[in-house]
Amino acid sequence: MSEYYLMSQLPSLDGIGENTPIPITEERFSELCHRFLGKKAQKEIDRLTIVPPRNYEKSNSSLINAWNEGEKKLRIALGKVRADKMKKTFDIGNVYLPAELMQVARTAVEMESPMDAEKFLNNYRLNFLETLRPMDNFSEDSVFYYGFKLKLISRRRSFDADKGKTAYKNIYNSIMNGDRLEAE
Repeated sequence: MSEYYLMSQLPSLDGIGENTPIPITEERFSELCHRFLGKKAQKEIDRLTIVPPRNYEKSNSSLINAWNEGEKKLRIALGKVRADKMKKTFDIGNVYLPAELMQVARTAVEMESPMDAEKFLNNYRLNFLETLRPMDNFSEDSVFYYGFKLKLISRRRSFDADKGKTAYKNIYNSIMNGDRLEAE
């Protein structure tokens, strides 16, 4: 029942344009979750990430597990395509990578602009998340879905083309010069 009160207070994230302000911050979302959800769900909210660690801890939520597995496969596909492009080996273990996912990775890797590739991948992630959207809008999984969507939209808003170009050039130059320079 508490999920109902929480979800009814959250502004919609559907249809937000690129220049439209995000109607809620991640901090405010977390505050509301801590007010209305039980301890187990609060713990899940605190661990919610769009970039799960390589060996992530399984969740009690099927939605979170599906996100983590999908993101893991996307990252493996990107690594595989990048390695193939450089004619290097990349062991994917016994992970099955669907042809559609490999095509997404190839498309992203072939883009000339890193910013365009990031936008493309962010859109792919949003579309993938949409396939996980729970039917019950007032469930814990709906709260987790909302949290992921908010994180993806916030991430997209954090992109800065000028900073990205500078970091890309720094990394590229360090590779070409054999330096150990890192992105700032």
